[in-house]
Amino acid sequence: MDRATTPVHGGSLTFATDTEPINFDIHVSPQDVTALIQRNVFDSLVYQDAKGALRPWLASSWEISPDVRSYTFHLRQGVKFSDGTSFDAAAVKANFDHVVAKSTKSQYAASLLGPYAGTEVIDPQTVKISFTRAFAPFLQAASTAYLGFYSPRTLAANAAKLSAGGPTSVGTGPFVFTSYTKGQSVVLTRNPAYAWAPQGAGHTGPAYLNTLTIRFLRENSVRVGALTSGQIDVAGSLPPANVRTVSANSGLQVLRRDAAGGNYNIYPNISRAPLNDEKLRKALQLGINLSTDVQTVYFGQYKRAWSPIGALTPSYSSAVENSWPYDAARANQLLDQAGWTGHDSAGYRTKDGKRLTLRWPIVPSLIREQRDVLGQAIQADLRRIGVEVVRPSLDPGTYIDAIYSGDYDLLDLSWARYEPDVLRLAFHSKSTAASGGQNISFLNDPQVDTWTETGEGTFDQKVRDQVYAQTQQRVIEQAAVIPVYTPTYIVGAAKYVRDLGFDTNAWPRFYDVWRDKK
Repeated sequence: MDRATTPVHGGSLTFATDTEPINFDIHVSPQDVTALIQRNVFDSLVYQDAKGALRPWLASSWEISPDVRSYTFHLRQGVKFSDGTSFDAAAVKANFDHVVAKSTKSQYAASLLGPYAGTEVIDPQTVKISFTRAFAPFLQAASTAYLGFYSPRTLAANAAKLSAGGPTSVGTGPFVFTSYTKGQSVVLTRNPAYAWAPQGAGHTGPAYLNTLTIRFLRENSVRVGALTSGQIDVAGSLPPANVRTVSANSGLQVLRRDAAGGNYNIYPNISRAPLNDEKLRKALQLGINLSTDVQTVYFGQYKRAWSPIGALTPSYSSAVENSWPYDAARANQLLDQAGWTGHDSAGYRTKDGKRLTLRWPIVPSLIREQRDVLGQAIQADLRRIGVEVVRPSLDPGTYIDAIYSGDYDLLDLSWARYEPDVLRLAFHSKSTAASGGQNISFLNDPQVDTWTETGEGTFDQKVRDQVYAQTQQRVIEQAAVIPVYTPTYIVGAAKYVRDLGFDTNAWPRFYDVWRDKK
């Protein structure tokens, strides 16, 4: 059958992913999967295209003050939420004020607003967002789904219900959130009134698809089986072990993109013993055979990481590459120097009669990309140098409490964002989890604070490149982080699925997708 070349309207598409959101509220949830789903429902002021360029979307233009402390946006005319409410400056203010409100308990979006001072309604189509200090990362942050816009009507009536998803998720996007069945699926339907696609999108007007169904299929074999049998049209998070098989299927295609932003990293809690000892942290960093582990678990489909940020992130520094190769002998020397010279009957190192045991908690329902299998390989590596790593299973609530209180020795995390300010969020001393930041290492380094504050306050690319390169090198030297791999979003799709692309976060975009087979 000849493939169509002109997009056609109609039909439905079923996409399966391996993770289900704990919380659907974009202003609260830090989960990638929340943004992946809700991006279809919520638009932003600014659009970031696949190459990282920032373009008009709900804002037709903007000006930035010389001191980088305020941004004035001129809004598009005629934009409406799916409940009929007009999108205007008052809606921008209502949403940004909601993000930072203590009652919202934002776990991520509040950090994107940084030193937010407030939003001023100049007139119905003009809004000014101000900050207490220079804040260059805001423009990119304004392109993210986490700073998307709810209808002020639903914010007023359903603020306590937004985490549940469903019809209370009222945005201006190309799809409407029709229903959610816990443990099974989300159903989105086309917004027929959509007429404000961002500059740089593949088309204008409503989405091509009538319906987009997102199924939650955690098991890799189930998800791949559903794809090959035709039960779904697109399988997200295609397991690396299945890439070659899917690629060889004449009816299927494989699409992929590396993510920018924070790599999948392991963060040692340096605020308490024993990992307040840099020698011990360096021993962990050198004692994990990451190149082999990542290659083995992911069949060469993911790239081993050297920096806490991915290579596609602006201001990535290649200078850290190969700067801390696997060296078990050196790791053992450092452990000896740190005083862990004894060994118990199980072969683990001891000091003053106490075993060297590290607590690395896990949330089974949030595991993706076979990170549990990778964790087992890392445990085995560290056992060889006498370090015991235990991985208690926690429910999401207990896990979050542990993060806020620092009740752990190691934590793992990745988050996508095409902006080097992720380094400030990850390592600035004031960027605590309780404040919406991600400094789960509890690093408190005045030099890192100064560098990341400098980068935060300027659009000068040369300055940013310098200070962010210095930051990457310093946190590696201090072993405040163990970069593991760059997340790569791999999708398997039927060949009749056309124009499926990715954003800079490596999340699939469905607005331009169409089928040449109904």
